[in-house]
Amino acid sequence: MGSRFPSHQLSNGLYVSGRPEQPKEKAPVVCSAAMPYTGGDIKKSGELGKMFDLHAEKSRKSGPLAAVPGTGGSARAKSNSGPLNKHGEPTKRSSGPQSGGVTPMARQNSGHLPPILPTTGLITSGPISSGQLNSSGALRKVSGTLDSTVSMKMRATSSAYNPAVTNINEQNSYSIKASLPKPILWAAILLFAMGFIAGGFILAAVHNSILLVVVVVIFGFVAALLVWNICWGTRGMTRFVSRYPDADLRIAKDGEYVKVTGVVTCGNFPLESSFQRVPRCVYTSSCLYEYRGWDSKAANTQHRRFTWGLRSIERHAVDFYISDFQSGLRALVKIGYGARLIPYVDEAVVIDINPENKDMSPEFLRWIRERNLSSDDRIMRLKEGYIKEGNTVSVIGVVQRNDNVLMIVPPPEPFNTGCQWGKCLLPTSLDGLVLRCEDTSNGDVIPV
Repeated sequence: MGSRFPSHQLSNGLYVSGRPEQPKEKAPVVCSAAMPYTGGDIKKSGELGKMFDLHAEKSRKSGPLAAVPGTGGSARAKSNSGPLNKHGEPTKRSSGPQSGGVTPMARQNSGHLPPILPTTGLITSGPISSGQLNSSGALRKVSGTLDSTVSMKMRATSSAYNPAVTNINEQNSYSIKASLPKPILWAAILLFAMGFIAGGFILAAVHNSILLVVVVVIFGFVAALLVWNICWGTRGMTRFVSRYPDADLRIAKDGEYVKVTGVVTCGNFPLESSFQRVPRCVYTSSCLYEYRGWDSKAANTQHRRFTWGLRSIERHAVDFYISDFQSGLRALVKIGYGARLIPYVDEAVVIDINPENKDMSPEFLRWIRERNLSSDDRIMRLKEGYIKEGNTVSVIGVVQRNDNVLMIVPPPEPFNTGCQWGKCLLPTSLDGLVLRCEDTSNGDVIPV
C-alpha cells in the first residue's frame, strides 16, 4: 500500500522518509603552504617578494598537488609554487627589459634571485643602470667625497663652456698705450730724443746748458704725469663711472649712450661663486695672488720681486635684469654670450695662506686642487667678488628697443672719457659695457 509521504531505503536496510539526497560533486582541493609571519620584511613576503625580484627563502618546500578523489584522475605534480591560471598551470611573469639587451624569459620561482633594487625597496622609473645600480643590477659602490668633487668640477666646467656665460680671463688694468694714440706717443719719444741730442751738442759746443735743462724739466714733468696715471688710472675710471649722470629710460632714445642704476634680478642662467658658493649671482670673480720674495717663484711672466702677482683669474658674467631707480622700468642687460664687458666690481680678501696655515683650510685646498694648482710653500691670497640678486649696480651702455623689450647692450664703438683735469688724468676709452658695483660682502641686500 502506497503512502503519501515519499521514503527511501538506506544502505544498511532501514527505510526513512523523504527523498534520497542527490550526491554532490566535490571540488578539487589544492594544497598550499601556509605563509610565515614576515614582521614587515618584504624579503619574507613570498609572492610579494618575488614581484619585486627579491630572494625570499622558503620556510616550507611546496610539494605536488594532492590527488583528489572522484575527479576522474590525479592532478599532475607541480614543482613550482605560485598563482595558477584558469587551466591550472603556473603563470609566467617577467620584470620587463633587462640591461644589456637580454631578452625577457619566463622567470622560474626556484633558485637564487639576484637583487636589482636598493635595499630600501624604493621603486624608481628609468633603466636598471640609473641611480645607484650598475649595469648588472648590483649596487654601485661610490664615494661621497669623490661625488662632491666631481659635481663641483662639472659645475665649474659648465660655467666655463656654457655659451650663455661670458668668460673674462684678464685683469682690468689701466694702460697708457690704450690711453694715448700711438702716433702721439711715438712723436713725444722722438721729440725728447731730439731735445736731448740738441741740448747735449750745445752744451759741448758753447758750454750752454739752458736747452738741456729745459728738456730735462719737461721730460721729468711728462714722466711724472705718466706714472701718476699708471697708479691712479683705474681709480679715475671708477670715479668717472660714479660721476656720470643717470639717465631716464622713459625718454632715452634708441642707440643713446646712457648710465642706469638699479636693483639686479637674475635671468635664466644664475651663477654661483667658486669659493664661497654664493648662489644666484650674475657676475662672479675669483682671483688668486702670490707674493714673490727674493728667492720665491713668480706667479706670472711679469711678476716683480716683493710684489703681489696674479696667478689665476676666473670671471664669469651672464645676462640679467635691472630695475631703474629713475623711471622704475625694467631693462635687460646683455653681458652674456661673449659680450664685451668692463667690470669694476670690488673684491674682498677671502683668505690668506702661508706655509704655516695652508693645511688649516680644506676648502682652499679643494679649490686649488680643482684647478690643478700647487701650494708648495707659497704665500697666497684669494680675493672674490660677485654681484648677486638684490644688489645695486650701475651699468653704462647703449639703449636698444626690440619689440617692447628694453635692453642695455655694449656700444658698437669705444667711448672716450676725455681728460680729467682736476685729477691730472689722461683720456681713455671704454670698449664695452661698463659694470660697476661696490663691495657687497657686508652690505644689506634689497629683497626682490
